[in-house]
Amino acid sequence: MAHDVGAGDPSRYVVWASGSNGVVLRSIEGGKKFEQIKVPGGETLDFRDVEAFDAKTAYVMSSGEGEKSRIYRTTDGGKNWRLQYSDPRAGFFLDALACASRTHCVALSDPVGGKFLVLSTSDGTRWKELPAGKMPPALPEEGAFAASGTAIALCGDAIYFGTGGPKARVFRSTDGGDSWGVTETPIASGNASSGVFSIACDGSNDVVAVGGNYRDASAASGVAAYSKDGGIHWQLAAIQPAGYRSALASLGNGEYVAVGTNGSDISRDHGAHWTHLEDLNLNAAAFLEAAGWAVGPKGMLASFGREVQ
Repeated sequence: MAHDVGAGDPSRYVVWASGSNGVVLRSIEGGKKFEQIKVPGGETLDFRDVEAFDAKTAYVMSSGEGEKSRIYRTTDGGKNWRLQYSDPRAGFFLDALACASRTHCVALSDPVGGKFLVLSTSDGTRWKELPAGKMPPALPEEGAFAASGTAIALCGDAIYFGTGGPKARVFRSTDGGDSWGVTETPIASGNASSGVFSIACDGSNDVVAVGGNYRDASAASGVAAYSKDGGIHWQLAAIQPAGYRSALASLGNGEYVAVGTNGSDISRDHGAHWTHLEDLNLNAAAFLEAAGWAVGPKGMLASFGREVQ
């Protein structure tokens, strides 16, 4: 999972990436050189998401059953990490993390007690469960996907997250998580490998979701859908990405990039039509202004326009 921070000359961008075996990488030279950072106690964890804001401040999220799902934070460039949240309860499995600022973040877990669990912090230090009383119940065998850590998104005052399994649904809250609505999308579903894998937005009402079936990665149907009314109604893209897509990033101005195992695609019209870009096997991506980074299998890092090993 990669995240870019910086401004101006791309060579001055700070890049953070995370992956399996507790690995966190950081570059303060625009990707020319990376340092490997250790998270004490996290050596066996699978870090699926990193949210960074500069060379010093970042959150990382691991996925796994119970206490293997954790949220850590550093404020000194990875010299020290503080474990901020974990939970031993059955069903607790963190899938995604999203931050609107250094202090305002949300995280998504698979259902605990029959309902999806959403965590939130408003001070960057203390996390709490958002109230579940008005959360619609999860369907039997319904879950979220931790493939890229982007199954949840903060969009202005709204929170969205996508699910899969029996149905491909999007949950939405416009009041900070006090109450929720849910809508079925036309993205592929019906088995454990299908559904909404990633969600992104450009403002509160322009929402795009991608996914499909990761076991049939070349199937270019039911991969992308978009909503123009804040997730209430969804429509399949008229021209689909070239196959299953695990991660989605907004570039602003109605432009989105989606990446997956058989390549990446771009939409310049709010998710309605997609154009294939290239064929790299990529799992997650992040953009800031015109600069983009993505990660793939076996430690591959790719920047917008060139591949870096």
